[in-house]
Amino acid sequence: MLVVDDFQDGREMCVEYLSFLGYQAAEASDGFEALHRARALMPDVILMDLSLPGIDGWEVTRRLKADPLTHRIPIVAVTAHSLPGDAERARRAGCDGFVTKPCFLDELLEEIQRVIHKGDDTRDGVRRS
Repeated sequence: MLVVDDFQDGREMCVEYLSFLGYQAAEASDGFEALHRARALMPDVILMDLSLPGIDGWEVTRRLKADPLTHRIPIVAVTAHSLPGDAERARRAGCDGFVTKPCFLDELLEEIQRVIHKGDDTRDGVRRS
């Protein structure tokens, strides 16, 4: 998994939780790093903060979904954007899931598992990292 968030404490907490559960997780702190790490690591899932410095998460998601190399990687928006319509806007940008901050870690895990299992039908069932 790739955890993309400009807030270091949030990234570290998420990575520690995922590691505790047996997942391998990498980090990115801005949009440029997210694009680079997603292409280099080809993670099973990307947890994407939508408010990032440099290139925001909305645009990073659009670029990853437009790239033939990364377009099948499920992206879950993990964001403080919680106004009516934000979830639909994230889906239009290419997000496969949506969780608002602050979130319960169990809720996040449930969304991760949902997009992974949904992706098994379209990604040949191969786990990448």
